[in-house]
Amino acid sequence: MAESTENIHRGGCFCGAISYEVSGRPMLSAYCHCTLCQRLNSSAFIHTIHFSAAAFSWTYPEPHEEALDSYSVFTKPWKIRKRCKKCGSTVASYNTKLDKWSVWGGQLERDADGKIKGWDSVKPEAHMFYETRMLDISDNLKKWTGYPEKSERILG
Repeated sequence: MAESTENIHRGGCFCGAISYEVSGRPMLSAYCHCTLCQRLNSSAFIHTIHFSAAAFSWTYPEPHEEALDSYSVFTKPWKIRKRCKKCGSTVASYNTKLDKWSVWGGQLERDADGKIKGWDSVKPEAHMFYETRMLDISDNLKKWTGYPEKSERILG
């Protein structure tokens, strides 16, 4: 059976040189407050969306390595981040231990009103690593000390 276009999400870097698509429902969609995400993205938290490796594909012309830099940080060498060589935006990361890709909500395709297309299928369901938050968030989402359902629930 063909995948519904409602469950195909497209994203990419700031300049448009790098693009990808993910299909199906995410394994995880949450706001991440970990200190690594804060430092790598220079933000209080990010909207991270995890998909199985089979659900992810690059959609810009090959060879992909010509337009992408790959890097990892010493605390998570198994997580390979991909960054556009032209604009510097990190667009995705691949977890070699779990065979999954992470993309970020802010880089997904938008409609004419600026809303993320197919929002209902990728909207965050929790806050994770909430103990290291930089600001309190007042919403109805569950808050966890680590990954949802795998750590202590602290609020929500």
